[in-house]
Amino acid sequence: MATQSPPATIPNLKDKIPKLEPRRRRPAASNPLPLPETPVLPPPPDTSSHSFQIPSRRILSVKDHNLFLSSPSYTLILSFVFGLSDAVIDTPISAVKDDDCSPAIKSILSILDEAESLVQATPPDDSEGSRFGNKIFRTFLDKAKAASPSWHEKLGLTSQDAISEVETYLNQSFGNRTRIDYGSGHELNFIIWLLCLYQLQIVTKADFKALVLKVFVRYLELMRTIQSTYYLEPAGSHGVWGLDDYQFLPFLFGASQLLHHPFITPLAIHQELTLEEFGHDYMYLGQVNFVNSTKTVKGLRWHSPMLDDISSAKSWNKIEGGMRRMFVAEVLRKLPVAQHFLFGSLVPAMEGMSTESEVGVSNEEDEVEGGAIVVEHDGVKHVHTANSWGDCCGIKVPSAIAAAQAMRKNGAGETLRRIPFD
Repeated sequence: MATQSPPATIPNLKDKIPKLEPRRRRPAASNPLPLPETPVLPPPPDTSSHSFQIPSRRILSVKDHNLFLSSPSYTLILSFVFGLSDAVIDTPISAVKDDDCSPAIKSILSILDEAESLVQATPPDDSEGSRFGNKIFRTFLDKAKAASPSWHEKLGLTSQDAISEVETYLNQSFGNRTRIDYGSGHELNFIIWLLCLYQLQIVTKADFKALVLKVFVRYLELMRTIQSTYYLEPAGSHGVWGLDDYQFLPFLFGASQLLHHPFITPLAIHQELTLEEFGHDYMYLGQVNFVNSTKTVKGLRWHSPMLDDISSAKSWNKIEGGMRRMFVAEVLRKLPVAQHFLFGSLVPAMEGMSTESEVGVSNEEDEVEGGAIVVEHDGVKHVHTANSWGDCCGIKVPSAIAAAQAMRKNGAGETLRRIPFD
């Protein structure tokens, strides 16, 4: 009889299976650009014996730009913009009541109200039927320019020379008359206008919170009305920021507002209910909501890929720091943007910077393409038109607002079309 083999023992696999260990996370890539701090805001100058001058462009070459970057005016602009941003950290728009506003703030708000009344009194010429800028916009600018001296008298300015300098920034903040376009440079002119009012001690540091949450928010509303009425083209063929066709500062100020918010996260910009419920109180959300409303396709990743990418940040602190870096790197340190800055006596140019007459270029308002600067190749200087992409080929881009409204007029309704890959 055959002997029965012993039953096979079950092998112990414990020692043969490799030990599972958690994967080591790679450290987050560090940003080589340091986080810009808020410089100390210099006190306003003594204007008792001040000599005012009409602002003009002074950054007309690479040398001029380098001089500006080392000038007191560079620090002044940086400290004012970042100071405004710091003033609204963790503060919703509704936190500032009308009764909290100083008389100067109320006067500025009434000026913006009057400007919007001029828009309503100057309807566009619908017979043009174009998605590019409506020429009636120039009529609105003429009316605003005519009303400007009386507006500034409301602010307490009595010197005609002072009014002529300060009003230049306000007049340049609505858009370009010749090109019928608008961009972040015009937005910055509005901020420089507020800076001039600070320099003249019409507004003070105590007004900073209201300047952002009341005045700048009202300016945004006005510009949306102007953009929707006259179909202003985006300034720059592709948009300097890649965030928005027209604005930048709502994202900087808005990120400060949300810096330590307990439940609104960066990903909330993809939630329509969050945008609707909180967009009126937080500029970042409100601007995203407005951008969505002006596009003909649905989805941030299709029409605003940079905003979509930024929403993956872990915190508003990361986004606010990124917006600060962007303001320095993409505004103040970018020649195609900085060349449009205007310098007078309240925001003075550095000694040695060129003048428009020396270079032989027309002023900003009269240039068809905009952005004339002097470049030098092999010792030969010539005037060069640089746009936001650093070349000479500005491409006219129609208004996205006009495209969206045209789609609705043609019976497409309020529903945005989806991209096939969604």
